[in-house]
Amino acid sequence: YFGVKVPDPYRWLEDDLSKDTADWVSRQNEVTSNYLKQISYRQELKQRLESLWRYRRISAPFVEGEFEYFYENNGLQNQSVVQRRSTDGITENFLDPNKFSDNGTAALSGLAFSKSADLAAYSISEAGSDWNKIFIIDVETRQQLETPITDVKFSAITWLNDQGFYYSSYRQPEGSRLSAQVDDHRLYFHQIGTHQSADVLIFGGSDSGKRRYVSADLTEDHRFLSIQSSMTTKGNDLRIVDKNQHPSSAVTLQDDF
Repeated sequence: YFGVKVPDPYRWLEDDLSKDTADWVSRQNEVTSNYLKQISYRQELKQRLESLWRYRRISAPFVEGEFEYFYENNGLQNQSVVQRRSTDGITENFLDPNKFSDNGTAALSGLAFSKSADLAAYSISEAGSDWNKIFIIDVETRQQLETPITDVKFSAITWLNDQGFYYSSYRQPEGSRLSAQVDDHRLYFHQIGTHQSADVLIFGGSDSGKRRYVSADLTEDHRFLSIQSSMTTKGNDLRIVDKNQHPSSAVTLQDDF
């Protein structure tokens, strides 16, 4: 089909920041709202669904430091709350995503503790966006320690002892972050107590090392860093870095398997 013209009448909707797109969305919402208002049993549906969802839910617990953590929802909350229980059996709210924003559009997308469990980093997604911010807090006081890490996308948070953590990010795209193409995922290391501008690029950032997805894991003793990368959801590269070697360099174990 090379050379065959394919009609694409909705190409202009790719620009989510344009006035035309905003007008189109507004008119679509109006059509949808008018249709839903005509459903005579809509309120009954809402009440039935609420009654089915209104029960307490608790996740499996996990231990970090001296505390046992778990996610809990009383059945009426939009998002589950991270609870922690001490060795004395006292339970308290550790992190409540329902308080991240006034309109409820900010969500907890990740949570990771440092090796000593004295520090924690958690990521927040706003309005359903894949672009996240990472916040670092003192676990005991739950106070924020420094300026959040921004422009994070499709990323885990991998702590190296209590020194800092690895995370993945793309270069800030030009124009809209919702519709711009991003294909240069990069792995960074953030040192606690420093600004994001000082973060060290670990992998990516060159034409030869360009990958769409990059992630990292550490062995339990924090000696070996494994870097997984791929150009699509199929295939994967695997590299290992020995943190005890100075200078350390990545050894390729597998290339696009």
